[in-house]
Amino acid sequence: MSAHGGKSFIPLNIAVLTVSDTRTEANDTSGQALVERLTAAGHNLADKAIVIDDVYQLRAMVSKWIADENIHAIISTGGTGFTVRDNTPEALMPLFDKAVEGFGEVFRHVSLGEIGTSTIQSRAFGGIANKTVVLCVPGSTNACKTAWDKVIKEQLDASHRPCNFVPHLNITAEQCESRS
Repeated sequence: MSAHGGKSFIPLNIAVLTVSDTRTEANDTSGQALVERLTAAGHNLADKAIVIDDVYQLRAMVSKWIADENIHAIISTGGTGFTVRDNTPEALMPLFDKAVEGFGEVFRHVSLGEIGTSTIQSRAFGGIANKTVVLCVPGSTNACKTAWDKVIKEQLDASHRPCNFVPHLNITAEQCESRS
């Protein structure tokens, strides 16, 4: 079967967005953890940015990446909590063509074993916009590691069975094989 049929790994171009009013490149441990993991997995870092938690600045950056046909996935860290400055869901959900409800559900399920019921305060979410998958996770470094290691890595790997996001992205690919 061809690589696009899902049997072979396909390196994706992934952008990483850190949403924070206080982080800089020098202390962005969450964004750096995602960069290290995605490159170790064989993907390419397409771009990386730190944007303050402002609805319109977040939409502008993610819209730019969504419009770039060379970016296949965006992983955002931060701004998913309940404080007044946590605006990532409100900023990005309107950009989605389709929501990926299962992403937040699975992330919280996995996190339950690590942080207990505090996981209910995570508003992790995902969606697809212009054939680009956008996955948004909490700003803690441990949450980013958990999200990548236990959910995102497999879903951005064309060889993961029975299904993954690669066929739905801005690359030529066949649809997922049936689960049977």
